[in-house]
Amino acid sequence: MSLTRSRIAALALLVSGLVLAAPAAAAERREPDLFRSGSMRFSVFAGAGTAFGDNYTIVGAGLGYYVLDGLEAGLEYESWLGGDQGIQRLSPQLTYVFALPGVVKPYAGVFYRRTIIEQHEDSNDAGARAGAFFLYGRRAYIGIGIVAEQHLSCDRTVYASCSDTYPEFVIAVIF
Repeated sequence: MSLTRSRIAALALLVSGLVLAAPAAAAERREPDLFRSGSMRFSVFAGAGTAFGDNYTIVGAGLGYYVLDGLEAGLEYESWLGGDQGIQRLSPQLTYVFALPGVVKPYAGVFYRRTIIEQHEDSNDAGARAGAFFLYGRRAYIGIGIVAEQHLSCDRTVYASCSDTYPEFVIAVIF
């Protein structure tokens, strides 16, 4: 059976289409790169805490910018609500997200935190965090981790302990 010109042209067109479609399909299956240089993060968070014998609801928001692939410089603000003393916290931070294959991305970071407490001197903390981000779709992730924080120049009349360790849970959207 001989191939005619029209059949050769049709076969060439079909093969060309398959060759061009394969990389596009592979790109769609490729996991998103949310932590690349130039990406930004907006996050909101909520939690609970205890201070001065009162229970607080903690709410906050953060912004981050990936200055290098995997390395984010961020700033977070939180407000402690529901207690007798008003508490506000501002935290510049650095976080590194490890570029491992799959939907789970381990992270580690450091931060400095300035805490403003009504009727008390402001305090400063330093800390570290580690955990994992779980990719959720192409533009979001959920994070679960643990934080260790040390109160600098700790005032025992304000803090029951000069260090704290607690869990964290984050929902973030990348744009």
